[in-house]
Amino acid sequence: MDELSPVRFEHHREALGIGEASPRLSWQVASEPGWRQAAYELAIGDTVFRAESASSVLVPWPDAPLRPREARTVRVRVTGADGSVSDWSDPATVERGLDAESWEAALISPGVDERGPAALLRREFTVDGDIAFARLYATAHGIYVAEINGRRVGDDALAPGWTSYHRRLRYQSYDVTDLVRPGANAIGFQVADGWWRGRLGFVPGARDTYGTFLGLLAQLEITRTDGSRIVIVSDAAWRSATGRGPVRFADLYDGERYDATRELPGWSGTGFDDSGWAACRAGALDVATLVAPDGPPVRATEGRAVRETITTPSGRTVLDFGQNLAGRLRIRVRGRRGSTVTIRHAEVLEDGELGTRPLRTAQATDSYTLRGDPGGEDWEPEFTIHGFRYAEASGDYDDLSAVAMVYHSDLERTGWFACSDELLTRLHENIVWGMRGNFVDVPTDCPQRDERLGWTGDLQVFAPTAAYLYDCAGFLASWLRDLSADQTPAGTVPLFVPRVDFPGPFASPAPTAGWGDAAVIVPWVAYQRFGDVGLLRRQYASMRAWVDGLTAALGPGTLFDKPAMQLGDWLDPAAPPDEPWAAATDPHLVATAYRAHVAELLARIAAVLGEESDAVKYADLAEGVRQAFHDEYVTPRGRIVSDSQTAYALALEFGLLRDPDQRALAGRRLVELVRAKRHHVATGFLGTPLICDALTSAGAVDDAYQLMRQTGCPSWLYPVTMGATTVWERWDSMLPDGSVNPGQMTSFNHYAFGAVADWMHRVIGGLAPAAPGYRELRISPCPGGGLTWARASHVTPYGLAEVSWRRSDGVLTVDVTVPSGCVATVVLPGHASPVEAGPGRHQFSCACRDAADDPEWHPAPFLPEFS
Repeated sequence: MDELSPVRFEHHREALGIGEASPRLSWQVASEPGWRQAAYELAIGDTVFRAESASSVLVPWPDAPLRPREARTVRVRVTGADGSVSDWSDPATVERGLDAESWEAALISPGVDERGPAALLRREFTVDGDIAFARLYATAHGIYVAEINGRRVGDDALAPGWTSYHRRLRYQSYDVTDLVRPGANAIGFQVADGWWRGRLGFVPGARDTYGTFLGLLAQLEITRTDGSRIVIVSDAAWRSATGRGPVRFADLYDGERYDATRELPGWSGTGFDDSGWAACRAGALDVATLVAPDGPPVRATEGRAVRETITTPSGRTVLDFGQNLAGRLRIRVRGRRGSTVTIRHAEVLEDGELGTRPLRTAQATDSYTLRGDPGGEDWEPEFTIHGFRYAEASGDYDDLSAVAMVYHSDLERTGWFACSDELLTRLHENIVWGMRGNFVDVPTDCPQRDERLGWTGDLQVFAPTAAYLYDCAGFLASWLRDLSADQTPAGTVPLFVPRVDFPGPFASPAPTAGWGDAAVIVPWVAYQRFGDVGLLRRQYASMRAWVDGLTAALGPGTLFDKPAMQLGDWLDPAAPPDEPWAAATDPHLVATAYRAHVAELLARIAAVLGEESDAVKYADLAEGVRQAFHDEYVTPRGRIVSDSQTAYALALEFGLLRDPDQRALAGRRLVELVRAKRHHVATGFLGTPLICDALTSAGAVDDAYQLMRQTGCPSWLYPVTMGATTVWERWDSMLPDGSVNPGQMTSFNHYAFGAVADWMHRVIGGLAPAAPGYRELRISPCPGGGLTWARASHVTPYGLAEVSWRRSDGVLTVDVTVPSGCVATVVLPGHASPVEAGPGRHQFSCACRDAADDPEWHPAPFLPEFS
């Protein structure tokens, strides 16, 4: 056995301040081929627990539950079926955070609360005795940055993040042992509006979504070497100032204005004169709503240098960072005191100038007023974030350099794909960047304009791709908790989570197919990809509420035809620019297909959970809705009303056609429709994730490749040929002449259409889960499209799985890596009999046509069945 990883706790990359009292444990084994685990031992402190089990993913915690603040060190050792015993893993430490009874702090608000500037709150304290360790627990109504003795606490950003604040407010736990010291100390916080009361959503002027006053909750616990504790809490003894510090304005959409001439040196250190500051006021907070994070925080994950400095036709200076991203600039600037540099952000250039129209009302503008240091000064905003590739810098300064700091939830990368087609490989990279730009604490639709909401439909179509590219299990778990919290009493799921109630058509949630269905689909995807049956159990009531609510409103075996307004196959390329809902496919057909599909999924989930009566109930519901769909939308021969690619893709992939003849005819009609469009995309948000799979299952994988490889508009590769570095919201967000789509809603960083990467991983790459958590793999590459090689790799819960294939001279060679604890079923093209492969590296080969012989599209007559 080569290597045993340290134990991981639940889905945490960092196990400080976790919320689980009995965290499940996982580890990975890198072993010799054929080795299999038969037992494991867990050393928790000085106690060893042994289990005769091959399990190594999310195994139960065997010891007494962790008490609040309690830390334990855990190691693992495994025994193989051959009797071999590993060395102990390196130790891993887990520490529980606080429970509701552990909080002694009170929420406080600035004595004078002025909208716009960041508020400053501080307190001095004394530590007597020697310090063993110290922890800071903190959260805010707003977003905050903490400092102790003049040094920043942590490296996270936009804390505490965005949740359904009135029901779930995250707090953070920080190890601040190195920041406190015996004797005099000081702690300070800056708090800005953030999601709490800043601008939020696409309705002009919408703010104060959760409250009108900023707030801070902080509890600093210092443990002496003798075991005694000092606790410093937020209370009326704290002092506050608003409008006095350098952050003159901060908003997530509009940007940050920072005046370095107003800096208050030493304000978070000892001896600072705060006699002119106001006493803090008491706020209101139910500590029962406080929760520890499930996933990692937002962090800066890399810096991007300027690729090109552009002088625009109007003479402005624009910095091109070569990549559309979410983040902010870190600048170094030199100039006279009081001069200001202003930075505007945008995703694209239009007519050679900064293209700000797609931002709608978001100003996306930062400014920095210099203090005049002769050697230059460094600055990066703290309380805003932008989606951009280009930044226009203006002002009275001597010189300026900048780095674009990339910010997103600090998820671990787990999936890769590449192939011989550089455009497809670039498309995949664009999909990765689209996820990075939008997984910023919540899964937003776009990171740049006045929206940035957690649209449920976008995530449900993208979840399989997301779960391959990054370990987002904890991220999804957190978002699903908010989804449950934000459901209405009737079970309706909002269009976006966390829920935001705007005036107008989205004033109150209405049942919306494809979007509300995220309540069932996303947990199912997470279970399939991460093997977490506990997440299914936790979300089960939410799933049932959604499905049962629809049944109460619509009846047990009916069409999903109420309410009249459905988003349907949103952004079908045939829809007018300002009517994205006006798709070619009947929206109630789409809704009914989804209703049947989700009822079927819930039946399967109920069976997994041992809820047998529910499994029968929801299977009966699925059959009833399936029959209603069939009666309303399907002719006896298999033609489907709407006669669109999306209609057939839904019917085929959701199993709505049980008659083999109808299914075969529907598959042939789908191929006809795809060829009639000359293999250009004709689907929207809900049809696009299914179209390539529907073609593949209909035996038309070559047509799926042709669809993938088109470069004319609309297609996946058209944006790539136009220089895109992320996935666009519209197929034609930028028109061929370089102008921006005339619609009022267009984004150049929108991940939904990137859902096709899941097909790329499974069909082109040939790597897919065959059992929850990849305990079993299906290796089934389907070469085509002129590709000569492809490679897909994914870090499963058990370790790295990889498929790499190449073809030449009529031979396909497939190299496979199967992680320990898994088994793979290998299916080669043209071979009826699959081959089983255990852990280790394997190579397979078979006869295969060469890339040069792959069929190209050619006009075909309508098939006689439909003539």
